[in-house]
Amino acid sequence: MSTAITEAVTAEPIASLSEKQQRIYRYLEDHADEQTYFKSRLIAEDLGLSAKEVGANMRAVQNADTRLTIEKWGYSSGTTWMVTA
Repeated sequence: MSTAITEAVTAEPIASLSEKQQRIYRYLEDHADEQTYFKSRLIAEDLGLSAKEVGANMRAVQNADTRLTIEKWGYSSGTTWMVTA
């Protein structure tokens, strides 16, 4: 496959996501190598969103066919997500 085609195929899963969902996905992708657990409120602070917006958009990010595996992990003091690459 040519590089352009490979990039298009790779980008396609998140292309179907909204702008907010893409921002959340990219944030998780950028940080997944450094950490495994993410709190919605901390993602929200870093992206200028509310924790509710993050939570409302995570299902779409979770269901996108990407290299990340995202699981709802805990609820103490806010929702925590386990993310693995």
